Parts: sequence; C-alpha cells; structure tokens
Amino acid sequence: MRLIHLPGVDAPQGRWIRLSEPRRFVCDLLHFAKRVPSVPSQRRMRLADLVAARRVSPHRISWCAIFLKAYAIVAAERRELRRAYMPYVLPHLYEHPFNVGSFTIERTYQGEEGVFFAKVRQPELLSLEALDEIVRHHKQAPIESIPEFRQALLLSRLPAPLRRLAWTLGLFSDGGYRAHFFGTYAVSSAASQGAAGLHILSPLTTTLNYGAFDADGSIDVRLTYDHRVLDGAPVARALTALESVLRTEILDELRRIKQPDPQPSAIALAG
Repeated sequence: MRLIHLPGVDAPQGRWIRLSEPRRFVCDLLHFAKRVPSVPSQRRMRLADLVAARRVSPHRISWCAIFLKAYAIVAAERRELRRAYMPYVLPHLYEHPFNVGSFTIERTYQGEEGVFFAKVRQPELLSLEALDEIVRHHKQAPIESIPEFRQALLLSRLPAPLRRLAWTLGLFSDGGYRAHFFGTYAVSSAASQGAAGLHILSPLTTTLNYGAFDADGSIDVRLTYDHRVLDGAPVARALTALESVLRTEILDELRRIKQPDPQPSAIALAG
C-alpha cells in the first residue's frame, strides 16, 4: 500500500527515542531470559473466602504481598523451587538454603513508565502487614532513595558489553550471588490493570503471575518454570500447595489483622 501525500499538508514525522535506563534493564533481562527453556503452568484457584477477608480487613493488604508470602511458604518446604540451573564450568543445579522473593514495581522515571525490581529475604517469616509495607515503600519512596533501583539505573548506564558481563557474572558465576542479586523466585503481575501475562519471560527458575479475580472469587494463577530444573508434575503440586496455603494460613492471618496502630512505620523510623 502506498502512502498518499496531499499537497499543502505536512506529513507527520517519526522521532528517534533513546532507550531509557529502565528500558535497557528490561532489554538485558530479556536477553538472558530468552535462553531459558521456560514452560508456563496454570491452575484455576477458588479464593472467594480470601477475597472476602481481604475486603473487610482493616488493613488492605496488596495482592503482591499476599502471593509473595504464600509462594515463599510453599518454596520453603519444597527445596526444588529454590534451585537454579548453572551452566558454568560444568552444568549443574544450585540449591539456595532460603527464599529470596523478587517482585516487579511500575514507577515513573524521568516522565516514562518503567519496571523496577525489588527483593525481600525470606518473605515467609514476615507478617503480611510488614510485607505490604515493603511493597508500598518501593511503590512510593523516591526512586533514588531505594538502593536496588539506584543500582539498576547505574548498571543500565554502562555500555552494553559491560552490562552483559555484569549480568553474566551475577547470574552464573555463583549461586549465592545469583540469589542475592536476582532472587530465587519472582512475582510479576499486571492484574491491577485488568490484564495478565500468559508466558512471563524470566531468567529465574520460577516466576508467579496471576490475573484478575472473577466475581465468584476464582482466579487463574500461572507459574512459569525453567524446564531444565523442574518438570511439570512438581510444578502442578506446587500450585496445588499454593492454593491450599492461600485458603488456610494466609486466610487465617488476614482474619487476625487488627485495626492499624497510629504509630510511625518501621521503615519511616529506620529512614
């Protein structure tokens, strides 16, 4: 099809847009994620009681915090979920002794929406309220005040060869470094926008994401996994265990939450 230019009418001009630091970070992440032979697995979960308990709770806990803790409880008991494929020097699996949960946060940086990544050590040992405060802190605090965000921006300002070298060392030089810098699992979701990813690309062994709730409290929860580390049956069992944890331990904790104490937050005091 040929574009027709009308006399006297200026043709619209495209523009060259420099990749921002957040976009460079995502490009680097996908560069390594595309090497992972990942497979998504889905379970339809019925969580009407959990939805109702969250709705009437005096402290509206974010779904990110809820799924971060619930999956951490499952992964703490299933060590295969804390393993990673390490290709160097000889291909092997590394098993981390504890959970490091990674989660995504959308923030505006220099007038552009970008995705940032935050981590929390052993989420299963924290209360839902403490986890929710961590999530909200990463959503609201100035970007430059958060060490993980600041480090990601500094890394993304380096030339591409140096960035890729840093990513390679962080992901593959040592399993402990990998868990420290990237986490042992990730939670990523755009459910608040009414959408859900069907196959999340990630360099990590497992990445959890979920869609929006139906009116009856049902929700599709997906776990994308590295098939070099896990097979389908353990992942299916992990999703079954996750639903059980959400319907028992997480539900019970939500119901125990009391009216918030009008004290300054722990994060504010620490800052």
